[in-house]
Amino acid sequence: MAAAVPAWAQEPAAADKSGYHLFNPTPRELMRELSADRPDITESPYTVDAGHFQLEMSFVDFVDDREGSRRTQTWTVADTNLKLGLTDSMDVQLVFAAWGEEATHGPGRGSADRGFSDLTVRWKVNLWGNDGGRTALAVMPFVTFPTGTDLSVEEPEAGIIVPLGFEIAPGIAGGLMAEIDAVYDPDDDDYDVAFVHTATAGVDLVGPLGAFGEYVGIVYSDSGSPYEAYFNTGLTYNVSADLILDAGVRIGLNRAAEDIGAFAGMTWRY
Repeated sequence: MAAAVPAWAQEPAAADKSGYHLFNPTPRELMRELSADRPDITESPYTVDAGHFQLEMSFVDFVDDREGSRRTQTWTVADTNLKLGLTDSMDVQLVFAAWGEEATHGPGRGSADRGFSDLTVRWKVNLWGNDGGRTALAVMPFVTFPTGTDLSVEEPEAGIIVPLGFEIAPGIAGGLMAEIDAVYDPDDDDYDVAFVHTATAGVDLVGPLGAFGEYVGIVYSDSGSPYEAYFNTGLTYNVSADLILDAGVRIGLNRAAEDIGAFAGMTWRY
């Protein structure tokens, strides 16, 4: 669920890159500016250039949630998105976390689940704006496969993501995202629908330093699952044209949302 604010200083629309693909990589001088699906939840509408590889990873991600006398803490290490550019407008992604722990404490005995995450395969297709223009749009279907660990879902899940990026003003960019997920409900042994909607804005601060703020809402078709609302914010630092560092926090805005989370990570392109 990580994304980067769109970058707007891109290649002129006249540059024809349609002939480049996985086995004929885009030359370095024609590559677009680095854009990632992190650190915010709103995904980027831009794809990885053809024949190039991109690593997006949280070094560590922490969530703390209290509900009455119960407290749940979740640690995730190396939450990773591996991307490969297939054509000038398509990339494929493999998303997983190397290790996670979800520990619950409360009256009586606590419990903890640990292990490797599930595997999610995503396919992003940019519809317009990959290499120029004031707006960009993409579609990204995905499928999650259970791995059978303590943290795994019991059945495969799937969904589709539609991210839109746009320029607000020089040095300020915005993004909107709609996502529909089919989420397995083990209590009813069927699937519920989750609708995720986000709005984000990012601004250049000083030199390579930037900041973002984002609203995230989640609605479930199950009437027993209340609406969740979050505010996310953080900083990004462009170390080079191919490396971005980031850190931030997620704050729950209502009782149904997780109380607070924090993360730090990176995006690296080859």
